[in-house]
Amino acid sequence: MRIANYVHDSIVDGPGLRFALFTQGCPHRCPGCHNPGTHDFAEGKEITAEAVVTEMLKNPLTDGLTLTGGEPFSQAEDCAIIARAARERGLNVWAWSGWTFEELLKEPAQGALELLALCDVLVDGLYLESERSLSLKWRGSKNQRVLDVKKSLDAGEAVLL
Repeated sequence: MRIANYVHDSIVDGPGLRFALFTQGCPHRCPGCHNPGTHDFAEGKEITAEAVVTEMLKNPLTDGLTLTGGEPFSQAEDCAIIARAARERGLNVWAWSGWTFEELLKEPAQGALELLALCDVLVDGLYLESERSLSLKWRGSKNQRVLDVKKSLDAGEAVLL
């Protein structure tokens, strides 16, 4: 897989102490994105999902895994390996995606449904610069939603956290 970076002890990418994985490559390329260096699929560095899991497990105080990017659902199969390992160790999993919950249900990338099912929380939707707000928690623009994935999957529609 290709990643831009990871952070062992993030306190801004979801609740608690988190291992944040910034995937490399994003098909959305939202104008005004806070992380435009992750857009190019050819940039970043190659690493195996297993090596990321090893890094994630180095800190026993970690509360959760954050999958962001770039677009983690563009590398859903590898991200699912990491998310599964996190869940097996009792960590919660949050993911950010430019695709909406409804679009992910149509599996825009191979393995997207599997990864979605491993997530506890999804922050979905494109970043829209015209909807930007610094007062929003966990999201950058008003159109984005913070969803409870299990409840959303059970209901067959987006359910806000």
